[in-house]
Amino acid sequence: MNNTDPKQGLTTEEARKREKNKIKDESSRSYKAIFLQNTFTFFNIVNFALAALVFMTGSYRNMLFLGVVLSNMVIGIVQEVRSKQVLDKLALIHQELACVIRDGREQKIAMEDIAKGDILVLRAGDQIPCDGTIVQGMVECSEAMLTGESDSIEKQEGATVLSGSFVIAGQARMEVHKVGDQTYISTILKEAKRDKRYPSQLRESLQKIIKFCTYSIIPLGLCLFAKQYFFNHDPWNESILSTVAALIGMIPEGLVILTSIALAVASIKLARRQVLVQELYCIETLARVDVLCCDKTGTLTQGAMKVVDVESFSNQKIEPVLAKMYASLPDDNATAKAIRAYTQNEWVHEKADSVVPFQSATKRCEATFGDTTYLCGAYSFIFDVPDPAIVAQIAAAARKGRRVLALAEQKKDMEKPRLLGLILIQDVLRPDAREILSYFQTQDVNIKIISGDDPVTVAAIAKEAGVEGAFIDMMSVSNADIPDLMERYAIFGRVDPQQKKEMVLALKNKGHTVAMTGDGVNDVMALKEADCSIAMGSGAQAARNIASLVLLEDQFEAMPAILRQGRCVINNIQRTASLFLVKTMFSFALSFLTLFFWTEYPFQPIQLTLISSLAIGFPSFVLTLEPDAKRVKGNFLRTVLSKAFPGALCVTLCVVLTAVLRRFFAMSDEQFSTICTILAGICALCVLYKTCWPFTTLRKVLWVAMCVVFGCCVVFLKPVFFLTLLPFDLLLVCLAESVLIPFILFAAYKQIERRYK
Repeated sequence: MNNTDPKQGLTTEEARKREKNKIKDESSRSYKAIFLQNTFTFFNIVNFALAALVFMTGSYRNMLFLGVVLSNMVIGIVQEVRSKQVLDKLALIHQELACVIRDGREQKIAMEDIAKGDILVLRAGDQIPCDGTIVQGMVECSEAMLTGESDSIEKQEGATVLSGSFVIAGQARMEVHKVGDQTYISTILKEAKRDKRYPSQLRESLQKIIKFCTYSIIPLGLCLFAKQYFFNHDPWNESILSTVAALIGMIPEGLVILTSIALAVASIKLARRQVLVQELYCIETLARVDVLCCDKTGTLTQGAMKVVDVESFSNQKIEPVLAKMYASLPDDNATAKAIRAYTQNEWVHEKADSVVPFQSATKRCEATFGDTTYLCGAYSFIFDVPDPAIVAQIAAAARKGRRVLALAEQKKDMEKPRLLGLILIQDVLRPDAREILSYFQTQDVNIKIISGDDPVTVAAIAKEAGVEGAFIDMMSVSNADIPDLMERYAIFGRVDPQQKKEMVLALKNKGHTVAMTGDGVNDVMALKEADCSIAMGSGAQAARNIASLVLLEDQFEAMPAILRQGRCVINNIQRTASLFLVKTMFSFALSFLTLFFWTEYPFQPIQLTLISSLAIGFPSFVLTLEPDAKRVKGNFLRTVLSKAFPGALCVTLCVVLTAVLRRFFAMSDEQFSTICTILAGICALCVLYKTCWPFTTLRKVLWVAMCVVFGCCVVFLKPVFFLTLLPFDLLLVCLAESVLIPFILFAAYKQIERRYK
């Protein structure tokens, strides 16, 4: 029911009192939320607590491990802040004003100031901000962003218009009935809240490792401190340092920072290709994707139309007629743009006496020049008695994904129009669409084309892009049938937003890792459910906010680079993660031995930092940046644990052997700690050797450099790392054990490789 006068609109006072078009935006987090979520993690809290204990002892250099924690925190905050700033900037660019009638005159106001009952003035190019009813005039609307259907819909007086749709042609006034969270678009946007974290085998594996370590170190740390302080009667500061050294070794903080850096570097490389990474771990998820769901518009096609052929049925040239006709018509839809582009080189020297713009009801437009009227539109709407041969020709073209317009003329002395020709129009396929989809298919990624358009048209476009397969019209399909259909069909037409979501869920429930591309509000629910979601920069803000990746310039050609980058990162992290877990595993083993058999832990915190930095951290960082686009295989956690175990076993055996030999040699605590540090470093360097194999020039230089730097630190920087000069007999002990290390280590590797081959 219309309550507002279309000519006068609301008064300023009435508008002030009424409900406004304010939408609670929960699609992106605040700076405060980003800071808190990246700062107060369980991993950070444990490390801050350990650092506080070390600070109390006054041994500040033993707090060096805190640098890893701070670096990891900064990387996470910077990445998310950067994503937020880019999205906010995009939102600002797309922000528009609404034209309303208030106090009897037109006014421009912000979208959020629109009140229920306002009269909005709609013109071509406007996006409708609220739900309402047309009260005056007529417009052609595109609801592609809402439904995926590319055909425009005519809205006359009394028709309902939905927020999020665009005005293609015409002019009208509408009365606003629903605002804010009550609008149609808001019901879909509720699905776009960024409270979801995308699945990641890498992140889940890291969380399992960190949770196990952190939950274990609390009781273990208390027991170690109690033994040394209460039973061994060591000074409290020495007890704290020894305990913290053991606990720091158990936490693979280097693996966390390595993963963050590797993913951040990958996001920077993708940013150079105008790809915004909002969720770092989605880079890994895309590397594991085996199904890619694509929309037709904006993905396979450029979202524009082109004239591909003109067939003449008379002696009259078609192009000049089309040129002068569309130079006079106000139509600005995709079809009109395609015809104007096709005839842009034609000379137009006359203007129409009268025109009738394209209307959905008549499916045609008209332009009159003197005594001749030209008609352009659907053949069956121009000719009352169609020619069967022409109808068959049009049907054949439609099966190829082409839209056919008839051009006819009717002079005043004619009883019926005369056909001048047929204009064949089709979607503009992205020039690289075939190559890109072919690349994914060669990488064992199954392609599913999902669209709101007619399935015959979609199938024709998909075939041109190299995607073959059966197609189906989803208009009458129930949700219960979707799981079975997803396995049988590759192309889906007339899909609604809820069905898109159900299709993604069906694929995931069958064990697939699903990536989804989209640009409209109709894609939001499916984008949220996908394992990895990719939105177009020119698409709806809701789609950009929910997506894990945003192609800022709609460059679908970046997709292969994203896949390669993801594979490179995950393969390299999987190869180097074992270096970090060596330290974690031997630290646990030595802590239990210290608790039950030894009087003190064999390492100082800074000694473990030396090993972590030179034999683990820096080499891992370099190796992680190497190119490696092989398919990601195997379970991450099982793979890295099996590779780390031999190194951890080797270090543990060497320390135990040194502890046994301590009974036969005069060995101080400092000398014992020095020998253990040297042996642990050599073990770690041997693990690095195994990780670098097969050697490249870079890997050779890296391994030799780390060996040299480690040796220099042991020889020249003894005071810094609490090392001491060893007498000749203890040097022989250290040398003898060093010779044993490669034999123990590589024998263990051989057994594991034989078992898991």
